[in-house]
Amino acid sequence: MNKYQAFLGVAALGATVLAGCSSSSLDQLNTKVDAIAADVDALKAQQSKLANDVAFVKSDAARANERLDNLARRYKK
Repeated sequence: MNKYQAFLGVAALGATVLAGCSSSSLDQLNTKVDAIAADVDALKAQQSKLANDVAFVKSDAARANERLDNLARRYKK
């Protein structure tokens, strides 16, 4: 039983040391995650703008096609 307790003590000490050393790496990871989140938000805004532009162009093209169809119906040789 003493070996088991000693192993648990060493493991707990190792985890504590690793946790203390990794606070700077956690800060770096948090910074990177925040930067990625900002990039995702910017991409979502850009995608939304592009979707609106595509919808406008589609409707404009539909109107142009209707005008061409009307011109073709009126044209006679």
